[in-house]
Amino acid sequence: MIEHTVRSHPSAKRLPREEQLAWKLAAVATDAVEVPAETAEMVVNRVIDNAAVAAASLARRPVRAAREQALCHPATPGATVFGAVARVSPEWAAWANGVAVRELDFHDTFLAADYSHPGDTIPPILAVAQHTGRGGADLVRGIAAGYELQVALVKGICLHEHRIDHIAHLGPAVAGGIGALLGLPAEIVYQAIGQALHTTTTTRQSRKGEISSWKAYAPAFAGKAAIEAVDRAMRGEGSPSPVYEGEDGVIAWLLGGSDTEYTVPLPAPGEAKRAILDTYTKEHSAEYQSQALIDLARALGPKVDLGRVRRIVIHTSHHTHHVIGSGSGDPQKYDPTASRETLDHSVPYIFAVALEDGEWHHERSYGRARATRPETVALWRKISTAEDPQWTRRYHATDPAQQAFGGRVEIEFTDGSTLTDEIAVADAHPLGARPFAREQYLAKFRELADGVVKPAAQREFLDTVQRLPALTAREVAELTLPVSSDGPAATKGIF
Repeated sequence: MIEHTVRSHPSAKRLPREEQLAWKLAAVATDAVEVPAETAEMVVNRVIDNAAVAAASLARRPVRAAREQALCHPATPGATVFGAVARVSPEWAAWANGVAVRELDFHDTFLAADYSHPGDTIPPILAVAQHTGRGGADLVRGIAAGYELQVALVKGICLHEHRIDHIAHLGPAVAGGIGALLGLPAEIVYQAIGQALHTTTTTRQSRKGEISSWKAYAPAFAGKAAIEAVDRAMRGEGSPSPVYEGEDGVIAWLLGGSDTEYTVPLPAPGEAKRAILDTYTKEHSAEYQSQALIDLARALGPKVDLGRVRRIVIHTSHHTHHVIGSGSGDPQKYDPTASRETLDHSVPYIFAVALEDGEWHHERSYGRARATRPETVALWRKISTAEDPQWTRRYHATDPAQQAFGGRVEIEFTDGSTLTDEIAVADAHPLGARPFAREQYLAKFRELADGVVKPAAQREFLDTVQRLPALTAREVAELTLPVSSDGPAATKGIF
């Protein structure tokens, strides 16, 4: 692993391409090193995971709307769309499938200096593989590269502190992953990464205040934009350069400024891509920092007389406190009429419901009747978060044994007594009580696809996807969740 120092440079310096971060990312993406077996195994797990959460969201309005937009752009050979029969242009397939994968906030995550959902790289890379006739080995290589770039960027560059949305790391990662999939030269991938970054750097208001369905669309937009960037670069078109380090570039004006340095760790030439192994999926449909706290609430529930609770304080990291806790300053996080997207970014709400119900469900736990239940609202408003420097330190720790995304919960009762407990990582985390392996990914798929995908079609999909590295181009082209028909459009726009 090589740690690359990145900073802004004046235009007069003419920073050579080989010293620019976009070039270094392109070099990693296009390094044709063999994909390790354990990386390929995890790629299969995450394709299953994506399909599972997409199946559970197919009937939801934002997913229907994205799918109907995509179906207005048929193409041959095209790419498949979850929940449809017709094939569409790859960037539109990536759009529809990206929204389906992201809608329930239920797939994988990686947290470091910044945060991310690296599984968002899969829909656009798969769509391009299908449209261009690539086989399973190429697809695995592309997905592994996409994860590698996104994890490296998330480790090295914090976007959140400058209120930039994390899709700014996703666009370059997808462009690099597509470059690896197609075996493109570094020059083309370099240009595509620059374009993808430039067009997908947006503010994080999509995850602040009253959060809307755009939270699901934002990563799909990044994937779509990255496909278009690669297409333009393949036709000889260039990008802003140097896009990260330029005098008017991303670092100088959108991140830390001209005096700030970032360190991005990337594999050395010939070094295998293993970053996907550092990522982790979700057992619960909610923002990742709430995963461990849901598990703790489920364990505490039988011990707590909810009628005697005076207040609950969750001592946790800076990030959890300020993004999904009371430190955000968002009154919407305590509003029973708030959107589902807002509630899944409210750890006071999530902890209250998990404490009462002893479970968390991707639909029932967010129902309007559930969120407005008087006793739930009363408990919810007794819950606050507080930043604890020790939990912040552990959140950013690089030693897996020290890293933690949970917190310490103190429950004070009306008689003055207290109950305190803590949890470091979610049960499903690789170091948790019940780490996810292939068996759990398959079970998650079957549970979420139940009633959506017919049992025979579920078996066919799982049998096929578990052979992913060996799939032929024809098999990759048909890799989707089958349905009987596209059905009539339920929404209407320009297309």
